[in-house]
Amino acid sequence: MGFAARPPKVQRRFTSPAVEEEITRVSAMIADPKLRAMFAACYPNTLDTTVELGLVDGRVDAFVITGDIPCMWLRDSSAQLLSYIHLVRKDAHLATLFRGAIARQARSVLLDPYANAFMRDATAKTNLPWALEDQTQMKTGVAERKWEVDSLCWPMRLAYRYWQASGDTAPFDNIWVSAQQAIVRTFREQQRKDGRGPYSFRRTSDRPTETLGLDGYGAPTRPVGLIHSGFRPSDDACIYPFLIPSNHFAVTTLREMALVAEGAAGNAALAADARALADEVAAALAKWGTMRLPDGRQVWAYEVDGFGNAVFMDDANVPSLLGLAYTGCVTADDPLWQATAAACWSDANPYFFKGSAIEGIGGPHVGLGQVWPMSLIVRAMSSSDPAVIAPLLRQLRDTDAGTGFMHEAVDSNNPAQFTRSWFAWANGLFGEMIVGLADRLPAVLANPL
Repeated sequence: MGFAARPPKVQRRFTSPAVEEEITRVSAMIADPKLRAMFAACYPNTLDTTVELGLVDGRVDAFVITGDIPCMWLRDSSAQLLSYIHLVRKDAHLATLFRGAIARQARSVLLDPYANAFMRDATAKTNLPWALEDQTQMKTGVAERKWEVDSLCWPMRLAYRYWQASGDTAPFDNIWVSAQQAIVRTFREQQRKDGRGPYSFRRTSDRPTETLGLDGYGAPTRPVGLIHSGFRPSDDACIYPFLIPSNHFAVTTLREMALVAEGAAGNAALAADARALADEVAAALAKWGTMRLPDGRQVWAYEVDGFGNAVFMDDANVPSLLGLAYTGCVTADDPLWQATAAACWSDANPYFFKGSAIEGIGGPHVGLGQVWPMSLIVRAMSSSDPAVIAPLLRQLRDTDAGTGFMHEAVDSNNPAQFTRSWFAWANGLFGEMIVGLADRLPAVLANPL
């Protein structure tokens, strides 16, 4: 069986000389031939297959689809591009792509800060079959309107990392500032200190994870300063609306956005407002965000409601409890996070699956026994122990079902059964992991698997 191949050059949507050089540099460091081929195919997958570059009102615009769904998720598009962020100073064309994505995301947030996914044409109605009859305030240009805290965090992360890597202040104009103000306002609305707020969502489905109860507002909470999320990064409904990993990510990215507001946009008022909200949510996390497992271990909860109820689990999609170090919300040596991560990667987590082919974290989105390769990637990126990382690389290499690409989920006992053969976020995350290992633990790649 041959190794996976990229699309022919004439069919690639975007080409970056810096990315091509990075593929050559890192590939030369990978001893395993299949892993090397998978990296060379996965790492550029976002550029090869998902980018649509154009102009809007005379300014650069970038629309980045998630893969087999031709819409742009704020979360996915940010995460897909971040694996290239360290190369923007080497490639002006690549920097243009980032400027276009930041501008597109700002306009999308202003269109509807409660939406998670958007159409290429801002005047078009959704064409997603499952969203056509949703009971919520749908607007043209919106593909899906599931309120997810992390959907507003990821654009803040992308903007901060771009500014940090490039020093370029051009994207941070009045439109960007207005979008950040809308993010802060929406987060405050979803603290729900003064009523339920303007957002509700109901969907007719045979899957309860696709809709919100209690007239579309979700389970009741006590207003304690945390931000409500209707849905998780997996697009599944929350059990308890205070989703702890996403609240952590909000704290971290609000503080990052404040740095950009000050340093690039010259807006001290926005920076102060963002920091004040971040401090408030951080204090609420410290008070309400932890729980004890039956064996007495203290861990971060996955979801809480402010009444004292909590659920422990983890879902592979980032932000997750396992991914708190990867997203920069905690340090990798933080004892509370280490205890939490260990519990996530164990039978304490009802969505941890261990089969004959692969072990890792899944979630209710696809079903029981289905491992998301993303969870193995995040674990590898959060570890500095070759004895932990090498087995993860072997499992990722050996569960691609001969495609050479990452999938959304694979059956833990039969990886030939998988979902989504074109899932650019997972491909990019795999590439990001390999690049990171090349720089911090090259011996892991140089040694045979």
